[in-house]
Amino acid sequence: MLDPQSGWCSGARRCRSPNCDARPLGAVVDLLVIHGISLPAGQYGGPHIEALFLNQLDYAAHASFASLQGLRVSAHFLIRRDGELLQFVATSDRAWHAGVSSFQGRTACNDFSVGIELEGCDEEPYEEAQYVQLVVLRGAYSRVTRACHRRGLWVIPISRPDGKPIRARILTGRAIDAPLPRKTRPRRETR
Repeated sequence: MLDPQSGWCSGARRCRSPNCDARPLGAVVDLLVIHGISLPAGQYGGPHIEALFLNQLDYAAHASFASLQGLRVSAHFLIRRDGELLQFVATSDRAWHAGVSSFQGRTACNDFSVGIELEGCDEEPYEEAQYVQLVVLRGAYSRVTRACHRRGLWVIPISRPDGKPIRARILTGRAIDAPLPRKTRPRRETR
């Protein structure tokens, strides 16, 4: 599913965003950052998220879009409400998703993370299809982690060495960093 050489996922619809650049030399990708997004807020299924990441958003289409003018953002992946997976940036490149951020004392999270957007908002549960796609994507990273570790390439640890998932928040100073309500948390993956 995820080609570790190209950084592109074969199961995703490719929409190449110009809002990316090369990672710093020697950067090790070891963090997945999962965001929630809807444009306009609380509305789903439209073309606006994709347009934002491609610098094609019609700022006159909704009053709330005026504040987004000039914003240059992207993510590596977007998972739509129906589970459709879109990829905007190769995982080998740096997407502009976390902004000014820090995680466990490390700044500039974009340098060492992969950004995944779930279409949704903090006030509503995410869809089961999104969680299924997220688990599949996480599994692709687990496989890539094992394969790349043997080849000496970059590594994306998704869980601690004891196999328990890592649950943490990054600090951005601009987003609501809160745990998901209990009913919207994904089910544990079973093998």
